[in-house]
Amino acid sequence: MKNRTYNIIFHTHTVSGIVISVVLYIIFFAGSFSFFRDEIVNWERNQSVEITDDIQLDFDKALDSLHQNYNLFGRDVELKKYYIEQRVAVSMSASKDSVTANKTEGSKFFYLDTKNNTEHTYDDSYSLGEFLYRLHFLAQVYYPIGYYLSGFVAFFFLFAIITGVIIHWKKIISNFYVFRPLAKLKAMWTDAHTTLGLIGLPFQFVYAVTGAFFMIKLLLVAPSVLFLYGGDDAKLYEDLEYTHPHYKFENNAISSNFSVNSYVASTKKLWNDFEVIEIHIFNYGDENMHVLVNGHLNYGSKFNGSGETIFNVKTGEIVSKKSPITKTSYLDGVKNVLYRIHYGDYGGYPLKIISFILGLISCFVIISGVMIWLVARDKKNIPEKKRRFNERVVRIYLAICLSMYPITALSFIAVKVIQPANSSFIYYFYFIGWLLLLLFFMLKKDLHFINKYTLLSGSIIGFFIPISNGIMTGNWVWVSFINKQYQILFVDLFWIVLASITLWVSFKLKQVHKK
Repeated sequence: MKNRTYNIIFHTHTVSGIVISVVLYIIFFAGSFSFFRDEIVNWERNQSVEITDDIQLDFDKALDSLHQNYNLFGRDVELKKYYIEQRVAVSMSASKDSVTANKTEGSKFFYLDTKNNTEHTYDDSYSLGEFLYRLHFLAQVYYPIGYYLSGFVAFFFLFAIITGVIIHWKKIISNFYVFRPLAKLKAMWTDAHTTLGLIGLPFQFVYAVTGAFFMIKLLLVAPSVLFLYGGDDAKLYEDLEYTHPHYKFENNAISSNFSVNSYVASTKKLWNDFEVIEIHIFNYGDENMHVLVNGHLNYGSKFNGSGETIFNVKTGEIVSKKSPITKTSYLDGVKNVLYRIHYGDYGGYPLKIISFILGLISCFVIISGVMIWLVARDKKNIPEKKRRFNERVVRIYLAICLSMYPITALSFIAVKVIQPANSSFIYYFYFIGWLLLLLFFMLKKDLHFINKYTLLSGSIIGFFIPISNGIMTGNWVWVSFINKQYQILFVDLFWIVLASITLWVSFKLKQVHKK
């Protein structure tokens, strides 16, 4: 490679990495915790549920209860399980019956507890786990700006990965085995950046590709909508199988009794290890009532096995069937594989833990890249004013990024102590606390202080998380173990391990600093 070409690629890699570094760190840090989104939610609610995507619910009893409260006649009703938790999402359209529609409210969305059929609003169901999950694609930023921003950051990160591989290609293997902690500062940061970057390279590449696709797919499909579908985006999503079929409302009450439970049972008999994640009822109580049962095979049986049945309630017959074994289409494969590899929910706790570690490694790669940039510009031939400016920029970067650790740990205690903690409380507590912490560390004007005490404070707070859980709920670590409340136990042990590691690292930073 010619020197000019190398320099162009090198500087492009550096600039692209620096520009997106802060946002990229936030995405990876919050995304790392997102792998345990369900465990955090259940820990916060003091619930431990069966780890399955299958909806554990008496559908007939639940629908009878909903019918008494909302008069379901003529509505489309959907019950869907998005996460491993005790609540399912309920979506109801406005009634298609013109007479009933005047007497009832319109469409509804809420969550239903599968154990006691209690209803919860979106705000009531909001949790710290949901907050961190949504933070990793910047959903808190005004829609759709946050979504597009995270998507473009992922796209530029992909670009930074490719250029980084090109830069280090000739020595990428040899540099992997080189780490000189006692060498000059730039060499130490460069070694760490290269080694850990290579370890996390497949992980980072996958998440850069899938993240960019999920967040900017609307822009990617825009040309197709304009030229192939004449601007009809509804038709596009129908062809992509993101929407359900339509059944005409006859406005005649069905005379026969029906049982949604029986349709679910019939579907499960068709395919072993089939997990139902969605029930969609068209025209509830009408002669043209249909019930869709959607789900997938257990990931232990088949990684990409989505299937569904549609029943005509009047006749009891299956009018449509899509086998998860024999009828997996290319479209299903692409959609499901992209989602599964991004969420990392198919390999149990081992995969989640590995993904979390790789996520934190990616955070370190980002920080080390910023430090390389700073050290490379801390030279005598560079004017003092510019050097101070560069140092100030990095100090702000580090304060923003590293203060996420203590405020995240503190938020775990806050949502456990303050019950119920709704979305407003979580928003205000996290963002205001984050702002105060980053201002404190930024004003200290000491990079070593920021590195050391963000880790130290986060570690100390982290040790208090299982203690706060024990005090507030009585579920001490040993109690959760005895009662087999493994999700609650996991979060407590997770923080003990994480706090121990970061505490050790904070002391190691002190030793390095002295040397």
